[in-house]
Amino acid sequence: MKKLSTKQLVYLSFLVALNIVLSRVASIRINIGTVEGIRIGFGAFPTIFAGIVFGPFAGGIVGALGDFLGFFINPTGFYFPPITLSAALGGIIPALILQTFFKQQNQSLWQYIIAIGIGQVITSVILTPYFLQLGFNIPFFVTLPARIIAQTINVPLYSFLTLAIKKKADVILN
Repeated sequence: MKKLSTKQLVYLSFLVALNIVLSRVASIRINIGTVEGIRIGFGAFPTIFAGIVFGPFAGGIVGALGDFLGFFINPTGFYFPPITLSAALGGIIPALILQTFFKQQNQSLWQYIIAIGIGQVITSVILTPYFLQLGFNIPFFVTLPARIIAQTINVPLYSFLTLAIKKKADVILN
C-alpha cells in the first residue's frame, strides 16, 4: 500500500461525501417491511472510482466510511456491519481485478466492465441480499430480480464514467 498524500485524502473525503449523497439522498429506495430492501442509484460509483484510481485500500475505506457515516446521517433499520463490509468490498474487488489481471497502463472499457461487473455481482447481487436476509429476514430471492436489473444498467454506466473521468483525473491527480 502506497502512502496517500494530503491532496489524495481530500479527494477521498470528497468521494465519501459524494457516496453518502448519492446513496442516501439521490437514489430510489424501496422498503420491504420497515427496512430498505432495494436501493437504485449511483451510490456505489464513488467507491468503485476511489478503488480504481487510488487503490483497493482507498476504495474499501470510501465504501466503508460512506456506508457507516451515511447510516448515521440517514438511518434505515438498525446498523448491520456486514452491509458495511459489502460496501467496502465494492471498492476493493474491481480495483484488485484490474491490478491483477489487466496490468497495462491503458485499460479498455471491456476490462472495466468485467472488473466492475464481477465486483457488483459479488457485492450487490449476492452479498447484500444475503446480509439483508441474515440481519433483517428479507428473503434473498425477493430482492434479487430488481438487483440484477439495476446492475445490468449500472455496470456499463459505472465503467464508462470511471474510464472517462479517470482519463481526466490522471492529469489532475499526478
